[in-house]
Amino acid sequence: MLHSIKKMISGEIIELKQLKKIVSKINALEDSFANKTDAELKSYSANFSEQLSNGVSPEELIIEAFAVVREASKRVLGMRHYDSQLMGGAVLTQSQIAQMQTGEGKTLVATLPAYVMALYRKGTHIITANEYLASRDFEQMKPLFEFLGLTVGLNISGIERDEKQTAYKCDITYGTGTEFGFDYLRDHMVKSEEELAQRPLFYALIDEVDSILIDEARTPLIIAGKSNASLNLFPIMHLVIDSFKDNEDYNYYPETKQIVLLDNGADRLESAFGIDNVYDSEHREFMHIAMQTLRAKVVMRKDVDYIVKEDKIMIVDPYTGRIMEGRTFSDGLHQAIEAKEKVTIKEENNTQASVMIQHYFRLYKHVSGMTGSAVPSREEFWETYNLRVTEIPTNKPNMRVDMETLVYLTDEDKMKKIVEETQKHHDNGRPVLIGTTSIEQSEKYSTHLHELGIKHAILNAKTVEDEAELISNAGQLNKIMLATNMAGRGTDIILGEGVAELGGLHIIGTELHSSARIDMQLRGRGGRQGDPGSTHFIVSLEDELFHYYDEDEFAKYKGKVKTDDTGLVLSPNPTKFVYNVQNVIEGMHFSSRSHLLKLDDINNDQQKVMYNYREKALKVENMQALIIDAMHERHSTLIDELSELNVDNANHSANLNEIMDEIKIISLLTSNEENRFASLNIENKDQLKKALESVYSEALHISNNASTEDEIWRDIQTIYMEILDRLWITHLGNLHHLREGISIRGYGQEDPYRLYSFDALHLFNEMLHTFFRDIIRYYLQLNATKIED
Repeated sequence: MLHSIKKMISGEIIELKQLKKIVSKINALEDSFANKTDAELKSYSANFSEQLSNGVSPEELIIEAFAVVREASKRVLGMRHYDSQLMGGAVLTQSQIAQMQTGEGKTLVATLPAYVMALYRKGTHIITANEYLASRDFEQMKPLFEFLGLTVGLNISGIERDEKQTAYKCDITYGTGTEFGFDYLRDHMVKSEEELAQRPLFYALIDEVDSILIDEARTPLIIAGKSNASLNLFPIMHLVIDSFKDNEDYNYYPETKQIVLLDNGADRLESAFGIDNVYDSEHREFMHIAMQTLRAKVVMRKDVDYIVKEDKIMIVDPYTGRIMEGRTFSDGLHQAIEAKEKVTIKEENNTQASVMIQHYFRLYKHVSGMTGSAVPSREEFWETYNLRVTEIPTNKPNMRVDMETLVYLTDEDKMKKIVEETQKHHDNGRPVLIGTTSIEQSEKYSTHLHELGIKHAILNAKTVEDEAELISNAGQLNKIMLATNMAGRGTDIILGEGVAELGGLHIIGTELHSSARIDMQLRGRGGRQGDPGSTHFIVSLEDELFHYYDEDEFAKYKGKVKTDDTGLVLSPNPTKFVYNVQNVIEGMHFSSRSHLLKLDDINNDQQKVMYNYREKALKVENMQALIIDAMHERHSTLIDELSELNVDNANHSANLNEIMDEIKIISLLTSNEENRFASLNIENKDQLKKALESVYSEALHISNNASTEDEIWRDIQTIYMEILDRLWITHLGNLHHLREGISIRGYGQEDPYRLYSFDALHLFNEMLHTFFRDIIRYYLQLNATKIED
């Protein structure tokens, strides 16, 4: 009863009733639309576009529009939308999240809202979890959209800029979230308006929305350039730190992955490198490399966090199990891992542009998404993105049996049970999918199965080339497949002949993930579209999940544990305990994302201001107004600063000297008189103020009276963006160092977010102050040079 009341309060029951009414109206049109000619069907697109441009909402069009898409799909693709797919499409058109189970045909669902929103002709982006799915969906659905008079593009990494521009001009563009995000950053680094790829961001329809908006949200998108940092220190540092021991040279806290260098470790570093005090400010870069090397040794694990392939370190996405192509660990960590694994150490990168996934997708006017596992993160979707989650009923009743999770005391006991269950179902002919959480784990199970003579296939980031074949065979009689999370999203395992009669695909989960959503995805590989199937999670108290749980609480629970003779935990209630641990870990990740987002909100606000300056320079017809604005800003700031300075305060002398220098330099550039203010008294604020007014009045006079056709403005446009980009890159580095230290300062009874906000604003204002100073001087210097010529 209480659950029903909660659902009514959330609006779900009302929502489903409304959706069923919409579907009934669409179904009532089916026969009449079936009798229309192709030309009549196609003509609806222009009519709908006109209605949208006249202010009609998408929700008002969906009954007729969905009927058009369904009929067109029947003719072009031979596929008819189910009622459940129409319901999902209606939710997506309202900028919400539709939770739809695996096998419900989300690719076809996407055609419904994509068609309606594309008729605005402002650009609809269909976001998929990887480029394979983007290419597949593009090829599959392109004929349908083109039949309806829409243009369709594909945006993948590695294509030329002109190809990207063509893709973005289309009504509908398929691609991955990371590639769209990187294009946004690249567009804010171009030197001319002709190089821009994206239009203003309008509508994003995201498949596997929880993977993209939540799992990937902890890692910002970063475009980096080469740094001048020396690489020679990394291998030497590794030789020293490789022998460091936990609780002797450092303390490691696995629940937060934090490392603290102890006095003994600091002493060993000082001795090895002949340094008096490693904590002196002059050794800050040295200590940073030392801590990243320690992190590479202690935290980062081969075949879990990364693999070594072709003399390269390649990052493994912890949520999908796939290689993150073209991505590197930032801030020297990648180089530290390269030294650890003895591969060629590549140049370190400096951040040139960065955006969090959350902030990128907030730039879209409309966002919606689909997934089979949104409900556990309902709160985060609402708090972060203002998106509601609606569960869509399955087209056919779910016949999958989800068995109660078994918890064993040790990993060895668990392994025996998994092998026993695998053998049992294999002997009956049923296909078995064994889901693991890492490459390392999948290879460990593979070795054990080989030793027992059990034939199987293995799918992980190392065997990705064979993915399509492995997936296509996974549902056949007698097949056993070991797989990482790669088999969890975007893959429908089709049952072979005779498999349904045996009970369908049996799925074994070997560990609980840190997010219940990923376990839901694994379960969802079975029982698609009313197929039979079963799932069984078999875990142990030695699993990695428990490494992140409170040590004392975990020890207290283990002290009470009672098992049978196979090692199966009987009490205290094992399933209640392990799922409570999972909830706690998931809560920690949510808190971590919220923490990063709060800090990055400040960075993002500053980036918007910076990008606004840059966009004005990029698109302005002449630069005159921007230079005049810069002069007003600089002059106003200096006058305000001067009024606050105390000539008797020694700490203010540097600021007074800066103002004095400003007067002399601007005077020289405007009047070519070197000794004009030689008698100016630095202690007389009135004199300084009058001098500032005088020189800036002359500078503004020059700018106001310059010809807008002058060649100088074309030169200054390039210089304007170059100075802004250079200062922004330096500023990003400063913000990074500020973030590293802010949590420590937060222990002083002060709010760390307030501290960070205050200090970051101070740094940003200094950056803008420097920018206005430099661009004004460049302009006046160019002008003076032109006059001399």
